[in-house]
Amino acid sequence: DAAVIHPVIHVAREVEGIQVETAWQYTDAFSDTIYAFANTIVTPDGGVHLTGFRAAVTRVINDYGRKVGLIKEGEANLSGDDTREGMTAVISVKVPDPQFESQTKVKLLNAEVRFQVESVVAQAFAQWMDENPRDARAIVEKCLTASRARDAARKARELVVRKSALES
Repeated sequence: DAAVIHPVIHVAREVEGIQVETAWQYTDAFSDTIYAFANTIVTPDGGVHLTGFRAAVTRVINDYGRKVGLIKEGEANLSGDDTREGMTAVISVKVPDPQFESQTKVKLLNAEVRFQVESVVAQAFAQWMDENPRDARAIVEKCLTASRARDAARKARELVVRKSALES
C-alpha cells in the first residue's frame, strides 16, 4: 500500500450558487486516482469541474515551488502529469442547471463551473501550503521527482530509438 505524504486537504465552498467540495491527498504511489461528481452523479470522463481542479493544483504547486526556491529560475514548470502523480482526489460540484455531454452524463460541460472550481481550489490550496510548509515542500518534492523520472524515461527512449535507427 502507498504511504501518505500529508493529511487530507478538504475544501467546501459555495460560489454564485455552485457548491464546490473537494478533498485530496498525495501518496508515494505513481498513479493518480481522481473521482469527479456533478450533482452526485459520477462523471467518468470528468468535465469542466475536473479541468478546473487540475489547473488550480498545477498552478499552485508551481507558484509555491518557485516562491520557496524548489523550482529554480530558468527551470521549466511542472506539468499537470507531474503534479497529479500519487494523488487521490474526489471532486464534487452541485450545479443548479447542469449541462452534460450525452444522455449517459459522462462529462459536465457548464463553462462557468470550471472557473468557480479553479478559483476555490487555488485559493484554498495556496493558503493551505502557506500554513503547512513542511507538507507543502514534501508535495513539491514528490512532483519534482515525478518530473525527473519522466524526463529520464524520455531520454532513455530517445536513446534506444536513435541507437536502433543507426543500426538499421
